[in-house]
Amino acid sequence: MVLLSPKIADITAEGCAITGDVTGEELGVSDEDMKLRGVLAVGLDLVAVERTICVTGVVEGTAVRQCVRCLKEFDDPVAFAVRVAYEREGKAPQTAVRQDVRGKKKSVEEIEVTPEERNDDLYYYVGDHLELAPMVREQLILASPMHPLCTGDCRGLCMTCGKDLNEGPCQCAVESTGNPFHVLRAMKEKVQQAPADR
Repeated sequence: MVLLSPKIADITAEGCAITGDVTGEELGVSDEDMKLRGVLAVGLDLVAVERTICVTGVVEGTAVRQCVRCLKEFDDPVAFAVRVAYEREGKAPQTAVRQDVRGKKKSVEEIEVTPEERNDDLYYYVGDHLELAPMVREQLILASPMHPLCTGDCRGLCMTCGKDLNEGPCQCAVESTGNPFHVLRAMKEKVQQAPADR
Protein backbone atom coordinates (compact mmCIF):
# COMPACT_ATOMS: atom_id res chain seq x y z
CA MET A 1 0.00 0.00 0.00
CA VAL A 2 1.31 3.44 -0.96
CA LEU A 3 0.27 5.24 2.24
CA LEU A 4 2.35 2.99 4.51
CA SER A 5 5.21 2.51 2.05
CA PRO A 6 6.95 5.89 1.69
CA LYS A 7 10.16 6.31 -0.30
CA ILE A 8 13.30 6.56 1.82
CA ALA A 9 14.45 9.48 -0.36
CA ASP A 10 11.35 11.48 0.65
CA ILE A 11 12.17 11.19 4.37
CA THR A 12 14.51 14.04 5.26
CA ALA A 13 15.77 15.79 8.39
CA GLU A 14 12.87 18.24 7.98
CA GLY A 15 10.51 15.27 8.13
CA CYS A 16 7.42 14.20 6.25
CA ALA A 17 3.89 13.40 7.40
CA ILE A 18 1.64 10.47 6.54
CA THR A 19 -2.09 10.69 7.21
CA GLY A 20 -4.93 8.53 5.97
CA ASP A 21 -7.18 5.54 6.57
CA VAL A 22 -6.13 1.90 6.34
CA THR A 23 -8.10 -1.33 6.59
CA GLY A 24 -7.21 -4.39 8.64
CA GLU A 25 -6.65 -6.28 5.38
CA GLU A 26 -4.06 -3.72 4.24
CA LEU A 27 -2.22 -4.15 7.56
CA GLY A 28 -2.36 -7.93 7.34
CA VAL A 29 -4.61 -8.21 10.42
CA SER A 30 -6.48 -11.53 10.44
CA ASP A 31 -9.66 -12.40 12.34
CA GLU A 32 -7.51 -14.47 14.71
CA ASP A 33 -5.53 -11.33 15.58
CA MET A 34 -8.61 -9.13 16.05
CA LYS A 35 -11.70 -7.84 14.28
CA LEU A 36 -11.82 -4.20 13.26
CA ARG A 37 -14.94 -2.13 12.70
CA GLY A 38 -14.27 0.02 9.67
CA VAL A 39 -10.90 1.62 9.00
CA LEU A 40 -8.04 2.81 11.19
CA ALA A 41 -7.02 6.47 11.04
CA VAL A 42 -3.21 6.72 10.87
CA GLY A 43 -1.20 9.89 11.41
CA LEU A 44 2.59 9.48 11.41
CA ASP A 45 5.57 11.85 11.29
CA LEU A 46 8.83 10.50 9.84
CA VAL A 47 12.17 12.23 10.42
CA ALA A 48 15.62 11.12 9.24
CA VAL A 49 18.30 11.50 11.93
CA GLU A 50 21.62 10.47 10.39
CA ARG A 51 21.11 6.77 9.47
CA THR A 52 18.01 6.31 11.62
CA ILE A 53 14.40 7.11 10.70
CA CYS A 54 12.27 8.12 13.67
CA VAL A 55 8.52 7.46 13.40
CA THR A 56 6.01 9.03 15.80
CA GLY A 57 2.27 9.44 15.61
CA VAL A 58 -1.15 8.10 16.54
CA VAL A 59 -3.41 5.28 15.31
CA GLU A 60 -7.15 5.36 16.06
CA GLY A 61 -10.11 3.17 15.22
CA THR A 62 -12.59 0.65 16.64
CA ALA A 63 -11.98 -3.01 17.44
CA VAL A 64 -14.66 -5.66 17.96
CA ARG A 65 -13.75 -7.65 21.05
CA GLN A 66 -15.32 -10.51 23.01
CA CYS A 67 -15.91 -9.93 26.72
CA VAL A 68 -14.08 -12.53 28.82
CA ARG A 69 -16.95 -12.62 31.36
CA CYS A 70 -20.20 -12.67 29.37
CA LEU A 71 -18.72 -13.68 25.96
CA LYS A 72 -20.67 -10.94 24.12
CA GLU A 73 -19.00 -8.92 21.37
CA PHE A 74 -18.64 -5.18 21.93
CA ASP A 75 -17.07 -2.20 20.17
CA ASP A 76 -13.87 -1.01 21.85
CA PRO A 77 -12.25 2.31 20.85
CA VAL A 78 -8.60 1.89 19.85
CA ALA A 79 -6.14 4.76 20.23
CA PHE A 80 -2.41 4.38 20.78
CA ALA A 81 0.77 6.34 20.22
CA VAL A 82 3.56 5.12 17.95
CA ARG A 83 7.19 5.90 18.79
CA VAL A 84 9.65 3.67 16.94
CA ALA A 85 12.89 3.88 14.97
CA TYR A 86 14.04 2.21 11.76
CA GLU A 87 17.56 1.32 10.71
CA ARG A 88 18.78 -0.20 7.47
CA GLU A 89 19.02 -4.00 7.57
CA GLY A 90 22.52 -5.41 7.23
CA LYS A 91 24.32 -2.80 9.33
CA ALA A 92 27.42 -4.09 11.09
CA PRO A 93 26.52 -5.64 14.46
CA GLN A 94 26.88 -3.26 17.34
CA THR A 95 29.76 -3.95 19.66
CA ALA A 96 30.45 -2.69 23.12
CA VAL A 97 34.02 -2.54 24.34
CA ARG A 98 34.50 -3.42 28.00
CA GLN A 99 36.75 -1.32 30.13
CA ASP A 100 38.73 -2.39 33.15
CA VAL A 101 38.76 -0.51 36.47
CA ARG A 102 41.51 1.91 35.38
CA GLY A 103 39.50 2.95 32.30
CA LYS A 104 41.82 1.30 29.78
CA LYS A 105 40.09 -0.30 26.83
CA LYS A 106 40.40 -4.03 26.49
CA SER A 107 40.52 -4.71 22.78
CA VAL A 108 40.18 -8.47 23.30
CA GLU A 109 36.80 -8.49 25.04
CA GLU A 110 34.20 -7.21 22.60
CA ILE A 111 30.56 -7.98 23.31
CA GLU A 112 28.27 -8.50 20.36
CA VAL A 113 24.67 -7.37 20.84
CA THR A 114 22.37 -10.29 20.07
CA PRO A 115 18.97 -9.79 18.41
CA GLU A 116 17.25 -10.62 21.72
CA GLU A 117 18.99 -7.69 23.43
CA ARG A 118 17.97 -5.12 20.84
CA ASN A 119 15.33 -2.51 21.54
CA ASP A 120 11.76 -3.72 20.90
CA ASP A 121 10.90 -0.37 19.32
CA LEU A 122 13.66 -0.72 16.72
CA TYR A 123 12.70 -2.01 13.27
CA TYR A 124 14.74 -2.64 10.13
CA TYR A 125 14.15 -1.87 6.46
CA VAL A 126 15.60 -2.91 3.12
CA GLY A 127 15.35 -1.39 -0.33
CA ASP A 128 14.25 2.14 -1.15
CA HIS A 129 10.84 2.06 0.59
CA LEU A 130 9.92 1.97 4.29
CA GLU A 131 7.28 -0.72 4.91
CA LEU A 132 5.28 0.58 7.88
CA ALA A 133 2.30 -1.84 7.75
CA PRO A 134 3.98 -4.71 9.72
CA MET A 135 5.02 -2.27 12.44
CA VAL A 136 1.52 -0.73 12.73
CA ARG A 137 -0.01 -4.23 12.85
CA GLU A 138 2.36 -5.29 15.64
CA GLN A 139 1.74 -2.11 17.65
CA LEU A 140 -2.02 -2.58 17.19
CA ILE A 141 -1.88 -6.12 18.59
CA LEU A 142 0.40 -5.06 21.48
CA ALA A 143 -2.10 -2.30 22.41
CA SER A 144 -4.94 -4.84 22.76
CA PRO A 145 -6.13 -5.63 26.32
CA MET A 146 -5.29 -9.09 27.69
CA HIS A 147 -8.74 -9.49 29.32
CA PRO A 148 -11.29 -7.35 27.45
CA LEU A 149 -14.46 -6.45 29.38
CA CYS A 150 -17.64 -5.00 27.85
CA THR A 151 -18.08 -2.92 31.05
CA GLY A 152 -16.07 -2.69 34.24
CA ASP A 153 -18.97 -4.13 36.27
CA CYS A 154 -19.90 -6.98 33.89
CA ARG A 155 -21.43 -9.79 36.01
CA GLY A 156 -20.60 -12.55 33.53
CA LEU A 157 -22.39 -15.88 33.11
CA CYS A 158 -23.87 -18.16 35.78
CA MET A 159 -21.46 -21.05 36.34
CA THR A 160 -24.40 -23.49 36.66
CA CYS A 161 -26.95 -22.59 33.98
CA GLY A 162 -24.92 -20.22 31.78
CA LYS A 163 -27.42 -17.34 31.91
CA ASP A 164 -26.06 -13.84 31.32
CA LEU A 165 -26.29 -12.28 34.79
CA ASN A 166 -26.25 -8.77 33.28
CA GLU A 167 -29.83 -9.47 32.15
CA GLY A 168 -30.96 -10.37 35.68
CA PRO A 169 -30.55 -13.14 38.28
CA CYS A 170 -30.99 -16.76 37.30
CA GLN A 171 -33.10 -19.49 39.00
CA CYS A 172 -30.10 -21.45 40.29
CA ALA A 173 -29.66 -21.95 44.05
CA VAL A 174 -27.71 -19.18 45.75
CA GLU A 175 -25.20 -21.68 47.09
CA SER A 176 -23.70 -23.86 44.40
CA THR A 177 -22.65 -27.42 45.24
CA GLY A 178 -19.31 -26.64 43.59
CA ASN A 179 -18.54 -24.02 46.24
CA PRO A 180 -15.45 -25.16 48.24
CA PHE A 181 -16.94 -23.69 51.44
CA HIS A 182 -19.99 -25.92 51.01
CA VAL A 183 -17.71 -28.98 51.31
CA LEU A 184 -16.06 -27.56 54.45
CA ARG A 185 -19.44 -26.76 56.01
CA ALA A 186 -20.65 -30.32 55.36
CA MET A 187 -17.49 -31.76 56.96
CA LYS A 188 -17.94 -29.51 60.01
CA GLU A 189 -21.53 -30.65 60.45
CA LYS A 190 -20.46 -34.33 60.29
CA VAL A 191 -17.76 -33.75 62.94
CA GLN A 192 -20.26 -32.01 65.24
CA GLN A 193 -22.81 -34.82 64.85
CA ALA A 194 -20.28 -37.64 65.45
CA PRO A 195 -20.22 -37.43 69.35
CA ALA A 196 -24.03 -37.39 69.49
CA ASP A 197 -24.24 -40.65 67.48
CA ARG A 198 -22.04 -42.54 69.98
